[in-house]
Amino acid sequence: MTEDAKKLAVSSESQPPKPQAPPPSKAKKKAKQEESLFDIIKTVVSVVAIVLVVRTFVFEPFNIPSGSMKPTLLVGDFVFVSKFSYGISKFSFPWIRPPFSGRILGSLPTRGDVVVFKLPRDTSVDYIKRIVGLPGDRIQMIDGVLNINGEPVKLQQVEDGVDPDYHGHASVHQFIETLPNGVQHPIFKHDGVNPLDNTAVFTVPEGKVFAMGDNRDNSLDSRVPPQEDGVGFVPVENLVGRAEVRWFSFDDQKPWYYGPFGVRWSRLFTGVH
Repeated sequence: MTEDAKKLAVSSESQPPKPQAPPPSKAKKKAKQEESLFDIIKTVVSVVAIVLVVRTFVFEPFNIPSGSMKPTLLVGDFVFVSKFSYGISKFSFPWIRPPFSGRILGSLPTRGDVVVFKLPRDTSVDYIKRIVGLPGDRIQMIDGVLNINGEPVKLQQVEDGVDPDYHGHASVHQFIETLPNGVQHPIFKHDGVNPLDNTAVFTVPEGKVFAMGDNRDNSLDSRVPPQEDGVGFVPVENLVGRAEVRWFSFDDQKPWYYGPFGVRWSRLFTGVH
């Protein structure tokens, strides 16, 4: 061994071993655990707060439980409703009812809007219909045709649709209805005379709107008074928001275990008009 190697070996042997870091104390471990738990709680609280704000003021999901809005909305459709469309009322808040009336930053819907609202005779129930009448409007059905302020709306018959829920009748007449402001949307009409095909004139009071289902012969709406289990006029305060997008749809005629085979893929993320 060379002299330099001997010196290097002696030098390395003479150096004391590096001290080991002491194990973390129990107090430090506990502090780290508490800090980690606090971070998790902060994250959860932040997410809940964001979800609450979104549900309250921006969008809320609703599902369609009945066929009164066919063919626009089918049973099994899920829609997002924009809650700030007409301002804020006490019905804009989920789970609570703030003690104020009317609407903050409120505005009227447009004829043809599809809206979710609280049923006037039972505000625990949500309904979804199309607004066809605004305050001061005169609404009447004559021979199955909607009349607004004395003028019949334009109807254009298109290819028949399918309504498997209507007393076993699969085929149903389908029309494109054009409202006075130019809004167009499809409606269903069945054969035969329906009691709601001819009505008296409804003059919409101030602060209220007139709502109807697109499935005209199978909809309890503003044509039917509350005392007959209908809707009657809808207070503007009761409006929850405007339906904007179908984000999911599942065929209610198929059992749940059909999974993806029951999904109506063509309806996913499509606008509500």
